[in-house]
Amino acid sequence: MPPLHVPQTPDVVVPRLQLAGITKRYPGVIANSEVSLTVQPGEIHAVLGENGAGKSTLMKIIYGAVKPDAGDVRVDGHLALVRSPQAARQLGIAMVFQHFSLFETLSVAENVWLGLDKTLSLAEVTRRVAGTAATYGLEVDPERPVHTLGVGEMQRVEIIRALLAGPRLLILDEPTSVLTPQAVEKLFVTLRRLSDEGCSILYISHKLHEIRALCSACTVMRGGKVTGVCDPREETNASLSRLMIGAEPPPLEHVPREPGAPVLVVHQLSLARESPFGVDLENVSLQVRAGEVVGIAGVSGNGQRELLFSLSGEDRRASPASISIAGQPVGRMAPFGRRALGLHFVPEERLGRGAVPEMSLAHNLLLTRKEAVGRLGWLRMGVLRTQAAGIIERFKVKAAGTHAAARSLSGGNLQKYIMGREIDARPTLLVVSQPTWGVDVGAAAQIRGEILALRDAGCAVLVVSEELDELFEICDRLHVIAKGQLSPSLPRAEATVAQIGLWMSGLWPGAENAAARQEVARAAA
Repeated sequence: MPPLHVPQTPDVVVPRLQLAGITKRYPGVIANSEVSLTVQPGEIHAVLGENGAGKSTLMKIIYGAVKPDAGDVRVDGHLALVRSPQAARQLGIAMVFQHFSLFETLSVAENVWLGLDKTLSLAEVTRRVAGTAATYGLEVDPERPVHTLGVGEMQRVEIIRALLAGPRLLILDEPTSVLTPQAVEKLFVTLRRLSDEGCSILYISHKLHEIRALCSACTVMRGGKVTGVCDPREETNASLSRLMIGAEPPPLEHVPREPGAPVLVVHQLSLARESPFGVDLENVSLQVRAGEVVGIAGVSGNGQRELLFSLSGEDRRASPASISIAGQPVGRMAPFGRRALGLHFVPEERLGRGAVPEMSLAHNLLLTRKEAVGRLGWLRMGVLRTQAAGIIERFKVKAAGTHAAARSLSGGNLQKYIMGREIDARPTLLVVSQPTWGVDVGAAAQIRGEILALRDAGCAVLVVSEELDELFEICDRLHVIAKGQLSPSLPRAEATVAQIGLWMSGLWPGAENAAARQEVARAAA
């Protein structure tokens, strides 16, 4: 559909998007109540609010994925009935969802092809994906199957798919939640370039420093209503936090402690990739002791997925002695056996691996918790519901109740519930990937505080995250993973962001020779 021609005078600029009185009700909750919002051409406009404030619902209404109960949507001054995502795309609206909408059995290029003009051949789409990835610094292989990608790489695919549509309004829902600082900077360059070209951007994020650095306008939501509009460049993190949640998050106290005996020991773990697009793990060694938090930083797709699968028991090809928990060799032990030794695990994918979408929150507890399972396997439903209700209350999860399906929660609220489920189990060893993915500043502070409380109680915690600020805030020691190899550990007090960023390229002392050996081995194979 050609761009709409809107007559303008030099003194009057017609907004790219206008919302008036948008209301959406669900059973037991009003997601949006009389919401009004205006976005100008070329403006990068933030939408800020705590988890469950109604931001994602509002974006889905703009994109045609959800129908409002009341209110008007205007695009370039014209009343628009956005009945479907296809209609939105015809109006020049593209959206990158917080929960990825990718078919895992298809390749990157095939996923992108589904949303584009079918006159294009798959070969042409493949070339365009590669070109866009190179132009905007969003590295991804267009022929790689999606199921082999990490969440950071899936995020890049979603962004590339949106950019290939040539949008005039681009909606980004938590686009940097699983990106490294370097990748975020590249993305910001891309977004500023799009803005200069006249594309309007609606940007949802809980990272206040990003909003202040990128956006020129901000609409704040709380409880489904607009509570304020501001210029974030004139605000501080503290003032934006007060606008969003009514208070500043409590300061996090990281008190150095002397750790105890090793709980998790990985010794020279080497695993060949299971997929042609995977990463070989080469001589990975690390240990996590009781009463310490160890972090692993790195760009998505450098072996995090393979390492986490081997630690959780999803990949049991490792030699038994290469991984041990509490002194027991577990390299070929099933996940159930590892849980019996005190391991609890939070995967990077919330829906599908961290939680079963169609199951209730109460029943999702049964994925990793057995307290409500009685004799002969009978479920004690009262115990199960009480457990779930306790987690909902403790972690301030916004849900219709313990019976609510996992998929009905916002991404941030589901993350709080999954983290709460594992923390509440009082594990001996907690392995967690992306612990605060998509949660607001208040919830992020609580989750990080709970991780430190576990540490102080003697739990060994391993955190894999692409958010360096988070790792520096909660970790006692840091590693970096690059090309399937793990750097030496570095005490947090001695680490710098610049040094960790350099190590993410594989440039730590002694790493060059190992990387060269790996390349020679691959060439010989």
